[in-house]
Amino acid sequence: MGIIARRSNAVPTDPAPGRRRRSRRLLRVFALLALVVVGLGLVSTAGNWFLERQERAGITPYGERMEIAGGTVNVYRNGHPGQPIVLLSGLGTAAPALDFAPLIRELGDYDVIVVEGFGYGYSDMSASERTNKNISTEVHEVLGKLDLGRPYVLAGHSIAGFYMLDYANRYPNEVAAVIGIDPTVPAATSGPVELPLQGSGVERMLSITGMARTVLAVAPALGEPDGTAYTPDERERIRLMTSWNLGNQAVADETARIGNNAADLRGVGYPDELPVLTFISEAGSPAASAKAEAVESILKNVKHHETVPLDGGHYLHWTQARTMAESIRTFLGSR
Repeated sequence: MGIIARRSNAVPTDPAPGRRRRSRRLLRVFALLALVVVGLGLVSTAGNWFLERQERAGITPYGERMEIAGGTVNVYRNGHPGQPIVLLSGLGTAAPALDFAPLIRELGDYDVIVVEGFGYGYSDMSASERTNKNISTEVHEVLGKLDLGRPYVLAGHSIAGFYMLDYANRYPNEVAAVIGIDPTVPAATSGPVELPLQGSGVERMLSITGMARTVLAVAPALGEPDGTAYTPDERERIRLMTSWNLGNQAVADETARIGNNAADLRGVGYPDELPVLTFISEAGSPAASAKAEAVESILKNVKHHETVPLDGGHYLHWTQARTMAESIRTFLGSR
């Protein structure tokens, strides 16, 4: 007897509904995770806002806030008699007057003034375009409001090398000497460059949400200076102000304009008769030799200049304040 094959009436299984169900489950999981992240971010931001308000209320600000065109700038002055020395900080220094504290102490026989530009210390955190001209004009307006002997000495760290070069040419009769602390030397192409996208968004978010605070609490060395010349209170305040000021609008704009500010100073040197003292970090290294060569390129015409290599990193005033102060006294005294 033969076997009769029966035709199956079963409908083939369609895998699409199963895939759609899995996709929906994954979307729900991702949506839930996103809500959790957003919620944690909002809680962290609110907590950070509350903590920052408490910290600011519990710490007496240093210096004096002064109204100038464009906003309010904070100025610290040691109040000592002597020749005025105006200190300008490097890019992004959260609390310049505290950052320079060891050098200020060593220069106790001078009238030391720290001008905290927009985006720094206790000054306003937003400002107009951070061009050489605007920054120099703001510093000049601040100094004009002070009962300050003239001419004064300009001293600056890192990117302040741009602004001191611009300032000394813009107001030559008001500057007695220039002191560079591992200064940035303009090295530019023949013209302006396109402004890059400002990269402060991530940094500002770290500040606003409190993540910067958390990181600095876990690893305080990331926000505190090297060396033993700072008090515990200074270290804590520098760390706190780093979490407050990180990624602000003014410093973001200044960072974006480095290329154009360098281009504007292409071929510019210091006036012939202006004494210039320059401290160079990483003494004895190829990097120090390259820095010294760059410095000499804008000092070829200057009759009285001196370059002093020192051991230490870019922030020489953290660890070499005493040696620097001695060199400054000798250099200024010789004039």
